[in-house]
Amino acid sequence: MNIGTNKKILMIVSADNFRDEEYQEPREIFEKAGATVTVACSSKKISVGMFGMKITPDLLINDVKVEAYDAIVFVGGTGSVEYFGNKKALEIACESVKLNKILAAICLAPGILARAGVLKGKRATVYSSEMENLRESGAIYSDSSVERDGKIVTANGPSAALKFAETILNVMAMGN
Repeated sequence: MNIGTNKKILMIVSADNFRDEEYQEPREIFEKAGATVTVACSSKKISVGMFGMKITPDLLINDVKVEAYDAIVFVGGTGSVEYFGNKKALEIACESVKLNKILAAICLAPGILARAGVLKGKRATVYSSEMENLRESGAIYSDSSVERDGKIVTANGPSAALKFAETILNVMAMGN
């Protein structure tokens, strides 16, 4: 699928212990489709994945301007819990919905969306350890590997990374 070269996707990774394949597989698919990918993090230091992948973030999460992107993607992994109580991360999730952007999260990261309050009444999935938090936030929990509700896309873990990325591109291609 080619979505054109004017699409911009922001991927937000944790400072440490992001899930390597939940970052790498979607990024490759996004770039192959023609999108420009920017990486944000809470630190400008090199971020190290759970399996040793190293990423140098492009910008700090505090400098993110949601309006500059077509999609915001929170990458999972055990490190993503750093954003559960991060005011800026929660604001980014809320602003993405308010500005009608595509908002996506995989593995543990849908817990960020739940804590931001943007999953209330929405179908969503998450890694099993966060299931109750999604339900408590008012989300309609789905045990699907990938769930889409409007412009919100969630996935439950690394095995869903490919389908997660393709679903985001499909929503982007539809443009609604």
